[in-house]
Amino acid sequence: MATKCVHKGCGKVFTDPEEPCVYHPGPPVFHEGQKGWNCCKPRVLTFEEFMDIPPCTTGKHSAVDDTPAPAKKDEPAASQPPVAAPIPVRDSGVPRPVAHSPAIPPPSNAPSPAPEEPESDDPELAIPGNATCRRRGCGGTYNPDVSRDEEKCVHHPGQPVFHEGSKGWSCCKRRVLEFDAFLKIEGCTEKKKHLFVGKGKPAGEEKVESVRNDFYQTATSVNVSLYLKKIDKDNAKVEFTSTGLTLDLPTTDNKRYKDSYELFAPIDPEKSKFKVLGTKLELTLVKGDGTSWPVLRKDDRWTGERIQIGGAARA
Repeated sequence: MATKCVHKGCGKVFTDPEEPCVYHPGPPVFHEGQKGWNCCKPRVLTFEEFMDIPPCTTGKHSAVDDTPAPAKKDEPAASQPPVAAPIPVRDSGVPRPVAHSPAIPPPSNAPSPAPEEPESDDPELAIPGNATCRRRGCGGTYNPDVSRDEEKCVHHPGQPVFHEGSKGWSCCKRRVLEFDAFLKIEGCTEKKKHLFVGKGKPAGEEKVESVRNDFYQTATSVNVSLYLKKIDKDNAKVEFTSTGLTLDLPTTDNKRYKDSYELFAPIDPEKSKFKVLGTKLELTLVKGDGTSWPVLRKDDRWTGERIQIGGAARA
């Protein structure tokens, strides 16, 4: 009997319980806008990037969800002595030094909007067996024995909304607290026919014109994230020079992003490095002169406000 695996990140329909299952064994982690899984390190900003984080563990399919619940914060011990109230200090009128954080992140760019799904499948594309509907909140699977005209796709056309612990969809009012309950919120819109494969890919390699980026810095380095999914780790190339870098990033879905950056300030190309993750490229640019960077590229718009880095100011 065909059964749908309930492991996070899998969701495949299986008949052989011994078939390998690649999934996330840990619970989801949402913290200060970042999203990821407790069992692995990648952290992303958008829900679509979160759902595309590659599973990190191989096991067996299961019809019983054995994901551990998120750990609860420990309650303060009852025997702990109460904290004394701070003693007010008389203002002497002398200005006090203001301490600056040693690593102040600049404002990040807003997350890229999720790409719109096509309205229907390309009739010339074959639908693989047990394919799952791509529309959010549907989860319907392809059955070749059922006419496509009889399919009903109940889904969420809106975007996920996570706010102060509550989770829901922008297209309907229901809000829940647990991530598992969020995934089970029934769709609010119905369409005929599921969306299994979408439209066909254009012939040849597709050029990616631009990618979203954000960065933060310390006194010695600038740490950059370039958001591009499915980068081909074996063929990705990043070349560092003292004043810039060159990128050649092919992806496993026939796309390629190429660009050259002239950086705001010099870097040490020998110590700088990069890492390819499931949804982005991470760059560690080691500063050549300790300058504070208000922008990443030399030709980026600069408001004139310099990011402060260092110790406390002198009185």
